Amino acid sequence: MNTIRLPESHAPAGGPGPRLVCFLLVPEFSMLSFSAALEPLRVANTIAKRRLFDWRVVSADGRGVACSNGLTIDPEAAIDAVPRAWAVVVCGGGGSHLVDLKRSGAWLRRLDRAGARVGAISDGTYVLARAGLLGRRRSTIHWKCLPGFRETYPELAVEDAMYVIDGNRFTCSGGTASMDLMLRLIEDEVGRDLAMAVAENFMHGDIRGAGMRQRKSVIERHELGNATLAKALALMERHIEEPLTIAEIGARLGVSPRQVERLFAAYFQVTPRQFYRELRLQGAHHLLKHSSLSVTEIGIATGFVSMSHFAKCYRAYFGVSPRSERRRAA
Repeated sequence: MNTIRLPESHAPAGGPGPRLVCFLLVPEFSMLSFSAALEPLRVANTIAKRRLFDWRVVSADGRGVACSNGLTIDPEAAIDAVPRAWAVVVCGGGGSHLVDLKRSGAWLRRLDRAGARVGAISDGTYVLARAGLLGRRRSTIHWKCLPGFRETYPELAVEDAMYVIDGNRFTCSGGTASMDLMLRLIEDEVGRDLAMAVAENFMHGDIRGAGMRQRKSVIERHELGNATLAKALALMERHIEEPLTIAEIGARLGVSPRQVERLFAAYFQVTPRQFYRELRLQGAHHLLKHSSLSVTEIGIATGFVSMSHFAKCYRAYFGVSPRSERRRAA
């Protein structure tokens, strides 16, 4: 049986006793992301046979919060009941860019001044940005929110990464990556032996590195065996706001526009123009649901100069207008 070696002292910097991790729930938070971040703390205590970590689940007003799957979680208390913590985790979701920060923003800044590690999972990075807690710190957010976040906060250093730890700030893309983040925090605080034992308890294997990209490459996602086509898709993804013509894509790849047409017909049964337009429309869909950008700004950000053309294409593809989509998301 392997022996878990722990440091002699387990007291947090703020005083004796277990390290307190406070989970702030915001409307539409991701249940999976929340559970994947909390459960490693419980298992760490079980394996270590001592209370290394405590946790409290709070909301801004102490009332229940509905998560993304419709269930409502009743927190233990309102945020005012927690004046200090070793770490605070903003558990975000699809509505994080719309959360009222009148109370929680000031509370997060107070905990930060008191020395807490302040972080977020999933779309909760929006809350940290809106509360002025990112500054020059590196961060990440769920890939669906990444384009909108970059458009809204062009001055911030946001990365396409599973999770980012920068000093006493940490952010995570959400989902199962929340477990990797928490395992890394456990490793940094208590040691790798315990962190790996916790990971094995969840059949999680090794702890994924912070620098890993959230999504597979274009080639992996589409299972492409053609390098020219893969490069064409990569060009399209990099030029959403200012779309290239098919002739320009062919010129950059050293092939004729006709060859580009044949490749898309063979692999996707659509023209490259159709594929490109659908890619931009999907980007617009994510921005409408996961950002506060106006419909006009979203149209421009996804390469539609004419708003009437944008509305027509969006309705034809999704069955609703962009403005109806925005109202439904709100």
